Amino acid sequence: MDKPKVKLSADVTEIPGGGRVNLSCSVSPSSGWKYYWYSDEKHSEPLTTQDAVFHSNGQIRVSQEGLYRCRGGRGDPVYYTEDSKPVSISNQGRFDSCNDSMQPTVILQPSWTQIFSGETVTVRCEIQGGTQWTYEWSPAKLNTPPTSNEHRISRAAESDSGGYRCRGRRNYLLTEWSDTITLTVSYEPRPVLTVSPSWLSPGASVTLNCEVEHPSAGWSFYWYKAVPEKKPYNNVYYSFEQLPGSHKGTSLDSYIIDGQTHTAGYVCRAGRGGPEYHTDHSEPKFVWSADVHSAASLTVSPDRVQHFTSDSVSLTCEGNSAEWRVKTFPEDYGLHYAFWTRMPVFQGNYYTSESEAAVYWCESNSGQFSNAVNITLQDDFNGPILVNPAHALREGTSVRLSCNCGRQIVPYNVVFYHNDKIIQNDTRGELDISAVSKSDEGFYKCQWSGKESPQSWMSIKCDFSFLSLLIIGPIFGILIIILPFLIYYYILPQKVQG
Repeated sequence: MDKPKVKLSADVTEIPGGGRVNLSCSVSPSSGWKYYWYSDEKHSEPLTTQDAVFHSNGQIRVSQEGLYRCRGGRGDPVYYTEDSKPVSISNQGRFDSCNDSMQPTVILQPSWTQIFSGETVTVRCEIQGGTQWTYEWSPAKLNTPPTSNEHRISRAAESDSGGYRCRGRRNYLLTEWSDTITLTVSYEPRPVLTVSPSWLSPGASVTLNCEVEHPSAGWSFYWYKAVPEKKPYNNVYYSFEQLPGSHKGTSLDSYIIDGQTHTAGYVCRAGRGGPEYHTDHSEPKFVWSADVHSAASLTVSPDRVQHFTSDSVSLTCEGNSAEWRVKTFPEDYGLHYAFWTRMPVFQGNYYTSESEAAVYWCESNSGQFSNAVNITLQDDFNGPILVNPAHALREGTSVRLSCNCGRQIVPYNVVFYHNDKIIQNDTRGELDISAVSKSDEGFYKCQWSGKESPQSWMSIKCDFSFLSLLIIGPIFGILIIILPFLIYYYILPQKVQG
């Protein structure tokens, strides 16, 4: 049989100045019941006439604020119902459940609602209006005695995600619940590094940009140079050397490197908070140079950038190192590696296919990067390829570009393009430049029989001796012309007079 249900109600919940509030208690079914009244001030003893004015059975009037409850009893011995739900009565002007000044607020410190696993955050409950509050939290797992107004979540996990709210209790007063603040904990982020430009002219500036998922204020950024590591750990093939000026982090998410001359790799990560939380390192990104230098160089045979898919291509690493590995960067697959080889020169033969189109370069176990070559492939039956050197050309040298149609076909009426502009229509299928200059740098392609080759970049590096010849040569020529006149009209007359 169900227990009788007891109900407590009040005509108002706020005591007007100098007035009283009527409370009514009823039990269903209602016959034969006597009613007992209690407040927080007297948890076990029923109220007496000193505490309230008793009217007809089941009604009283009170003038003191508090948390009131009632129950019913009947029979001999007396059978008691369970206590009613409490009703909070307050004095006018002291507590108003609708008063914004008494509304609790949940504060996050730091104020990020989106954090990452491993970070630390503090949730705090603030109530304006008095002290000595006891705090109740949702979720209930925060209600561990003593119930505090703040909880520190160290090394946050995904299970800490969710809504947080609080309310306060003081004596017989109970505030409403605060608004809910939702905290989201995500997996440890990995920033994304971009490098501009990807291919550089010697001495050009390089800009690094580091982007963090769910960007917010407060991040500091750290910048590193990637150095080839002989024994990779957890598939990490590089150690990281911090770049100048970034040991304490930078507030900007970009970093400029001036005077870069050779192929190089870079990495970034970010940190925020105190103690500072750090993200993982980004994937390494590279700036490539076609410039060959003595410490490390990659040569391609045949010496060209474009190849047919049926070609066999040989890559050779040379320089000041005992061991080398070849690295590739296919556009669709990320980084690929060849094994270290214990010889001064690494030479590998690659039978090209469409999946082998990539940027190739060498890395030494002493931390050197070679020049890079962007291998471009053309299917044997799709059209011609442009034959141009795979390495950077020094100013003043001569170069011959040609259009190769494969299958022993001799092309005729070939059109050559420089940066998408026609520069020559040649019946021989060749383009000769007697002395290249910086203005010849750019993208080249050829067209034959209505079909175009892929385009390839031809890099020109400055040659100080050539530049000097261009400047000094004309001056020297002028001196040769005017020197006889100087001797005849100025020096000889002075000697005669002497």
